[in-house]
Parts: sequence; structure tokens; C-alpha cells
Amino acid sequence: MTRYLSRLTLNSAASAKALMPLLNPHDASQAADAHHRLIWSAMSDSQARKRDFLWRHDGHGRFMVLSARLPNASDLFLPPETKAFEPNLRAGDRLAYLLRVNATKSIRTGNGRGRRVDVVMARLHDLPVGDRATARPDLAKQAGKDWIEAQGESHGFRPLETLVDGYSVLDLDRRRASLGILDLSGVFEVTDPTALLPALANGFGRAKAWGNGLMLIRRAR
Repeated sequence: MTRYLSRLTLNSAASAKALMPLLNPHDASQAADAHHRLIWSAMSDSQARKRDFLWRHDGHGRFMVLSARLPNASDLFLPPETKAFEPNLRAGDRLAYLLRVNATKSIRTGNGRGRRVDVVMARLHDLPVGDRATARPDLAKQAGKDWIEAQGESHGFRPLETLVDGYSVLDLDRRRASLGILDLSGVFEVTDPTALLPALANGFGRAKAWGNGLMLIRRAR
């Protein structure tokens, strides 16, 4: 199935300018909710439609969307810039990537049942409360590197360089939930294109409806 990679940019024309504080708020929690609704408005064609797209906010009212369908026309956005997403990948190719992800792992609780937890918070949990703030940057870097290594083993790539560009906790007030968000970048070698291509289409990690999981790739120099 052909996928489409689109850049959607909020329309800053006078008719929409008054809505900008609502469409693209500065507060991270409010922005997550507003952007979630915005992108859904551009990609949904019926109330029964299930999400079949990935997206991320690139800042300044710009969004990247990977989808199985073309975006809808919307007065809230400028005309979308869209191209077919059909990467021709071979084993041994080197790709640079960007990935914003809610990376989790499964753990057993006291009653023996499993639940998903953020990989960084899972490591912080074993530390005394007073030590967590100081330790968090280093733990986030190691957790991010370990997580992408594991993803590569399952999805047809081998990380060569990994940078953890940031870690933050996003509070979703409307849902009374928190998400740990890792921003990763680096270079990897393709080991199995038949495993990697579906992974790129399906996305990585969880909380994809909130702008996570889309891996942007380009040929590495």
C-alpha cells in the first residue's frame, strides 16, 4: 500500500489568526490536545474512521504526517505538501533518523499482572526520590539507547549512532495521564528491509495518537 508523507502548516491568514492561541498554544499539555484534534480533523473522513496515520509537530505550526490517505482540504492549514513515501531500501543502507517516541516496557505488578511503563521512569523508580532529578538525564540517555537497540533487533536495523536529544513528561490533563517522551536521532544500518518498511508505516512505541512514533528518515552522508 502506498503511503503519503505530508507537511501540514497552520494557516496564519487574517481569517484564522485569532484562533492561533487555541490551535497552537504554548502550554505543552494544551498543545498536545489541540494538535491531536487538528490532525484528526485533517485526516478523518467519517466518524467510523480509525486512525491510520502517524504525525509529529515540528514546531512553528508545522506537522509531518505519514498516512495511507491524502489529507483533507482544510481552511486551518495551507495546501498540504505531499509526496509518496516509497523508500527503496536495501540491506547495508545507512539512514539518518529522527524519532519522537513514547518508549515503554512491560513489567509485572504485585498481583502478577503486566502493565506498560515508560522506560525512563522504570529506571528512576529504583532510585531514592531525592536522587531522581540529578540522575534523570543520564538514565534517559541510556534507556533511549537500549530501547532503540531492541527495536532494531525486531525491526530490521542496527543503530550505529544514537543521540537522546531530550526527555520530557507530558501531562494529558483531559485524560489524567502522563507520557514520557524521548526525542532520539542518529544513524542506523538497514539489516532487513522487509521488516523495517512495515515498522516505519506502523510507527514505534505507544501514544501514537498524540504525535509519537513517526520515524523520519533520510540517506546518511
